[in-house]
Amino acid sequence: MTICLVTDRRRLGAAVGAGPAGWADALEQQVRAAAAGGVDFVQVREPDVEAAELVVLVERLVAASAGTGTRVVVNDRMDVALAAGAAGVHLKERSYRPSDARALAPHGFLIGCSIHSAAAAVEKRGAQYLMAGTVLPTMSKPEGKLLGWEGLAAVVAAAAGTPVLAIGGIDLPSMSLLAKSGAAGLAAIGAFIPPAGQDIYEFVQKRVIDMRLGFDYVRAVF
Repeated sequence: MTICLVTDRRRLGAAVGAGPAGWADALEQQVRAAAAGGVDFVQVREPDVEAAELVVLVERLVAASAGTGTRVVVNDRMDVALAAGAAGVHLKERSYRPSDARALAPHGFLIGCSIHSAAAAVEKRGAQYLMAGTVLPTMSKPEGKLLGWEGLAAVVAAAAGTPVLAIGGIDLPSMSLLAKSGAAGLAAIGAFIPPAGQDIYEFVQKRVIDMRLGFDYVRAVF
């Protein structure tokens, strides 16, 4: 199973009672916990942060995950990813093509891509992984067009072997249906944000372990 933590320092900070000055600290703690728990990727998605400040933040998160198997990728900012020493870039569906990014990337640089349909899965097969959503309603997208489980399965089929991570409303209760869809794993924001009063580090580590156990159990049985 592949697990990706997608960052949202504002939402995390609000959950743990941190003001703007403490958002980066809370995010670093979350990423340290995720890396220690065995998260495969951290996708830094902080669209309101200017490039220079974002480079510093990404460098901090790369350092927080150093020595683990966790790789940090930056949402749609290849310049920032390269400057900060990140492992890769995660492209938006309407961004430049994975093949164009590959032409600019150093050896071993990871390139992922967001998609929202089976047709896009075919178009973006040049990426090393695809992130498909929105699967279920979320706080940020409570309404609108959703893939659902059937749509996710169709994306997996269209991807023809390229790993697909589901995003959007995926949490522990979803592990059974997620595993049965054929997806390689999940990406999430809210699933890694602790309820009020809970320790970030302890919550995130336990959530990663429980997700992997639930997913792998269903895959083994079915």
